[in-house]
Amino acid sequence: MTIGKNMAILEAAFKEVARHVFTRETIYPYLEDIPEPQVDWIPCADPGRYCPYCAWGNNLMGKTAAFRSGDKKPRNSSDPRCPSDGHYRYNTNVVFGSEGKLVACYPQCSGSFNCPKDPEFVTINTSFGYVGIFTPRFQADSVLFPTAWGNTLPLVVNFLSANTLSSTLVMAPGGPRAYYYNTEMENGHLLVTELSSHPRLSPDYPADVYWKLYASRIEQLPLNNHYFNGVIYHDIFSFMELNEPEGNCAICQQDLCCHLSYKMAEKWKDDIYVLGAFDGLHVICTLLKCKSTDRNTCGQPVETAQTKFEMFSLSGTFGTNYVFPEVLYSGVQLAPGEFEALTDGHLVSWTSKPVLSVTLFGRWYETDPSHTQRASP
Repeated sequence: MTIGKNMAILEAAFKEVARHVFTRETIYPYLEDIPEPQVDWIPCADPGRYCPYCAWGNNLMGKTAAFRSGDKKPRNSSDPRCPSDGHYRYNTNVVFGSEGKLVACYPQCSGSFNCPKDPEFVTINTSFGYVGIFTPRFQADSVLFPTAWGNTLPLVVNFLSANTLSSTLVMAPGGPRAYYYNTEMENGHLLVTELSSHPRLSPDYPADVYWKLYASRIEQLPLNNHYFNGVIYHDIFSFMELNEPEGNCAICQQDLCCHLSYKMAEKWKDDIYVLGAFDGLHVICTLLKCKSTDRNTCGQPVETAQTKFEMFSLSGTFGTNYVFPEVLYSGVQLAPGEFEALTDGHLVSWTSKPVLSVTLFGRWYETDPSHTQRASP
């Protein structure tokens, strides 16, 4: 009960802090100098650092916990890159073991914080699995992601996240295992589920998907000359409206061509759907509902729909291997187990609830700015 009361007080304080805009100077008192894991540091044994880490550390029940923290590092006088106020400031992920000991930390390059000069690749070998802190390298089979992930409609939702409010998700290789979404209440929601240890070694581990294979085999459909442009997240998408209750269609933008086969169970007159394509830093094929019957609203956030699809098949000529399939139903509900991304690279479903969006979201990580370009002076 005491911990519950304390956490309620902390949550109220966090909400109050969120109303303030901090400068580099005013945020300083909230930062701490996080020691290196080799120091053998346990916050609960350090009265000057007793904090939420300790409250959690006493209740981990043999598990591992990860947090996000503000980290400050004093200036090295020989370092010409150090900021003028004498400190680097990092948005740092920290991980504590079952006895409350700091076992790993990972300074990120994010937001208004400084970027570390040399990126670190942090992994932790546990009985549960080979765990990485938001890094895909070194064959990590589990990811600790102690931060909020953008869930801006119509395309971006949580995929592996402990979010600030409204939604959270536990994701496994076979799809989401637990999911919660509620924009009407500010209360948090704890998700508990069972996950397989060392999932990469499991015979059920998903096979590799060759994302351009299916679309590259499709005989080129005649392109619709009535396409129009729309904006999602400041990106200019090419859209075409689905005027018929069923059909096959395609739309291209630069090197990306998106193909859709679909059949609506019943099309509601107030539901306007489009097939969209965007070829840029991210590469996207999407079937989505417009906010209203005005085509200028296509791409704007919308949370409800009435039209059901008997089937749909979406594919694209992706040049990247990093493609993330997503299906959203009315009410911003995920659809685990109700669609399948086949190994030849097309997303299929044969039954559905009213659809908000069906998306293949690709990323050209190779075209991201280099770490040295992003590092803060």
